[in-house]
Amino acid sequence: MDNVLRLSFAVGIFAVMIAWEAVRPRRVQLVERKQRWPVNLGLALGNMMLMRFTIGGLAYLSALWAQENGVGLLAMWPLPTGINVLATLLILDFAIYVQHIAMHKIPVLWRLHKVHHTDLEFDATTAVRFHPVEIVLSMLYKSAWIVAIGGHPGAVIAFEIILNGCATFNHSNVAIPEAIDRKLRWLLITPDMHRIHHSAEPVETDSNYGFSVSWWDRLCRTYTDRPKLAQDRLMIGLTAYREQSGLSFVRLLLMPFAGQRIH
Repeated sequence: MDNVLRLSFAVGIFAVMIAWEAVRPRRVQLVERKQRWPVNLGLALGNMMLMRFTIGGLAYLSALWAQENGVGLLAMWPLPTGINVLATLLILDFAIYVQHIAMHKIPVLWRLHKVHHTDLEFDATTAVRFHPVEIVLSMLYKSAWIVAIGGHPGAVIAFEIILNGCATFNHSNVAIPEAIDRKLRWLLITPDMHRIHHSAEPVETDSNYGFSVSWWDRLCRTYTDRPKLAQDRLMIGLTAYREQSGLSFVRLLLMPFAGQRIH
C-alpha cells in the first residue's frame, strides 16, 4: 500500500512540474529533450522495477520492525506522536544531506553519483537520473538510519513522499519570481538554489547539497547564494562529459566501472 501511495504522489508531482516547465521555463534548453528524456526516464523506470522486485519496501518495513521491537533512539523516551514524527523527518533529512556529501567526496561513491551530474540540462527528469546501484545503497543507508533512530512508520512514508516531491521540484526548469525565491529559500531548496549544485564549476558543485529544507547547507556552511554566471547562462553538467551529450542508457550503467573522470 505504501508503494502505491508513494508512486501516486511521485507521478502527480512530476506531471505538475512538467506542465509548469512547459508554461514558464526558467532557461532555454540547448540539449533537446529527445536526447535526454528517454535516458533519464529509462533509468527511472529501470530503478522503479528494480526496487519493486527487491528492497523497495525496506524503509517502511524497517520502521515497523523497530517499532514492534522497541529498537532505536526514539524508543528510549515516550515522546508524543507529533514530536516522534517530526524528529524522524528531520533526522532522516539530515541523513540524506550527509549521504549526498559522501556521494561527492568518496571516490567509489562518486563513480555512481556522477551519472546524475552528467545531465547537461536541468529539469524534472534530472531528478530521476540515478544509477541503480546508488538507488539500492541509498535505500540500505536510509533503512539503517531508520532502525538506529526507531523512526515512526508513518513518518517514513511521509519522508519518502516529501523527498521525492522536493527533488522533483528543485530539479525543475521553472521560473519563480526572484522575490518569492528568496523567501522560499529560508525553508525549501528552490530550483535556482539547487541548479548551482549542478554547475560545471567545481566550487559550485561542491555546495547546496540539500534536497528539501535549506537549513543544513546554511548551518554546515555548504550554502552558495548565487553562481558566478547568471542562472540563465550557468553551464550545467560535468566538463569532462560535455562532448558526450548523447550518453546512452547502457553507457550510463557502465560509467561507474569505466575510467574515472572528475569534472
